[in-house]
Amino acid sequence: MRPFQQERGKHPADGNRIFFLKSAFRPGTRKNWGIDVHKSLPEFKYMTFDVVGTLIDFEGGLKDCLAGIAAEASVAIDGEEALSLYRAARYSKGADLFPDDLVRVYLDIAPKLGLPTERKYGERLRDSAANWRAFGDSAEALARLAKNYRLVAMTNARRWAFDFFAKELGDPFYAAFTADDTGTEKPDPAFFDKVFDFIGSQGNSKDDVLHVAQSQYHDIGISRKLGLTNCWIERRHAQKGYGGTIEPAEFTEPDYHFTSMAGLADAVAVARS
Repeated sequence: MRPFQQERGKHPADGNRIFFLKSAFRPGTRKNWGIDVHKSLPEFKYMTFDVVGTLIDFEGGLKDCLAGIAAEASVAIDGEEALSLYRAARYSKGADLFPDDLVRVYLDIAPKLGLPTERKYGERLRDSAANWRAFGDSAEALARLAKNYRLVAMTNARRWAFDFFAKELGDPFYAAFTADDTGTEKPDPAFFDKVFDFIGSQGNSKDDVLHVAQSQYHDIGISRKLGLTNCWIERRHAQKGYGGTIEPAEFTEPDYHFTSMAGLADAVAVARS
C-alpha cells in the first residue's frame, strides 16, 4: 500500500480544501478509513474525457477572439466579464449546437460589450474554434495515458470542431462521441448511454471507466449520479468563479481531483510503478 498522499486545491465556492488522491488507498468500497475511495487508477481500462475546457482552452480562445475584435473597434473589454456574458447567453433558450451557436451568442453579447454587431463578427467567433489551443499539458498527458488506457472523447462540440481539437491534441483518441453523434449534449444521461453502449459492445462496462472533466455541471455531477468513477480537472483553480461554464446547482466531491492533466498522468505513473 502506498503512503498517504494528498493534494491541496481551491474550490471556487469555499476556499482551501484537502483533496485526497484515491490511488494512495487500496480499492474497495467507497467508504474506507472514513474517506470515499473507489478503484485504483491502474484498474481502469478506459478514460473518457470532456474536451472543451478540460483539454482545449476554450475560454482563452473566446477571449482572444473577442479581444481582437475589440482592438479593431478601439474598445476595451474585460475578459472575465465577457465570459460571464457568454455563459448567460450560451445557456439561454433557443441555443444551438456548439460552436455554431457562437454566432447567436456574439450577437447577444456584443452590444453589452460595446462591440460591433454585424453578423460577420459572430461568424468570426464561431470559426475561431478551429484555432483554439490545447492547454499546455494536454497533448503530452494524453500521449502518456494512451499507453495504458483506451481514451474516449465525449464532447458537446460538433464533429467539425472536434476534428480540429483532436488534431491539436495529437489525435490520441481510441473513439470519440460528439453532439452530432449522440444527438444531445451533456449533462443529458442519453449522451453517456451512447458511450456505455459502445463500451458494452466491447465486453466491458462503465465500471471499467474513469471519466475525466473540468465541468461540475456538465460532467462531474451527472457522472456521479450514473455510477461512474470521476476525476475533476480543476482548470480554474487559481481563478474565482466558473468562468464560461455554467455553475452547478450543487458541488459534487470528485473521486479524484487534480488541477492539471499532468497531475493525473503523474499519479497514474506513480500508481503503476
